[in-house]
Parts: sequence; structure tokens; C-alpha cells
Amino acid sequence: GIDSEVRMAVEKMIDQLKASGAEIVPVTLPHTEYAVATYYVVAVSEASSNLSRFDGVRFGVRPKEALEAKNPADFYKKVRANFGPEVKRRIILGTFALSSGFYDAYYRRASQVRRLMREDFEAAFEKVDVMVSPVCPTTAFKLGEKSKNPLQMYLSDIFTIPASMAGLPCMSVPVGKDAQGLS
Repeated sequence: GIDSEVRMAVEKMIDQLKASGAEIVPVTLPHTEYAVATYYVVAVSEASSNLSRFDGVRFGVRPKEALEAKNPADFYKKVRANFGPEVKRRIILGTFALSSGFYDAYYRRASQVRRLMREDFEAAFEKVDVMVSPVCPTTAFKLGEKSKNPLQMYLSDIFTIPASMAGLPCMSVPVGKDAQGLS
């Protein structure tokens, strides 16, 4: 699923590393195929848990309109109106994933897969010092272009998610531009 121009730019960079004396060793990370699904269960669960504190009472913004609320439900609706649609989507999905009866099926399993991904990286780093991968399967897209299709937007993170899930530091290095001049 990598754009051909992105693939060529990364391969050119790998060739330059090889020409500079780097030994290129292929590695496998077998559990990365589950990275996107795992990440979005863990990320929304943790977002839901962390953002639940922003209730306008102890933490977060308390807009003036909230002070005029007639009941607690109205108060929270006005406080949470500050969250955008993506944040609200993640809170709802995370609350579901952490809810009774679904915690084991979703969050616990995702945590187990995260551990397996970390072990994959540990095994790979026994063979290599650095790994090279594209950051995104495509070059830049216009601001807001993918906002109507969250799944397509989420898949833009496909190459950065495994390292993030394993808790590894990463660095993004521009390696080229496409025919439209986008990195």
C-alpha cells in the first residue's frame, strides 16, 4: 500500500546508506500487521480514560454557558462542547472498549499484542542498530482532505504506529518529494 514515489525515495535513501558503508539487513516484525487495530483500541481507550478528568469541575475549561446549566447532564454537554468531532469519536470508542464486558475482548487483548510487537522489535534490535521505514504510505495531502474519511486518515499512521506501540524513539527524515513537490 505504499505510493510508488514514496517507495522509490526510501529505497534511494537505503542505497545511499549502503554506499556510505551501512550493512543492510532485512528484519521481520510479524505482529505489525495488527498494529493499526491494536493502536486504535489502546489510543481511544487511553484518550477516554485521560479525557474523563476534563469535566469542567476539577480539570478543563468551564465555559460560562455551563454555569447556567439546569442539571448535571446539561452541564457536561456544555463543558464537552469544546471537544471536536474526532476527540468525541475517540472518547466514545474508548469508553466502549473499556466498558464492562468489553475490556477483556478489546483493551486487554490489544495490550497483549502491544507486548508482542515490543518483543518483535527487541528481537530485531539484536541484529541491527537502526531500522528504516517510510513514515507514511503517501506524500502530504491537503489540509482537511481526509477528514471526511477517518479510516483513510488513520491509515496514514500505519508505519509509525508499531514503533510507538513498542515505546521506541523515532526520527522522521525527509528523503525526497513527489512529482507535485510534496514531501
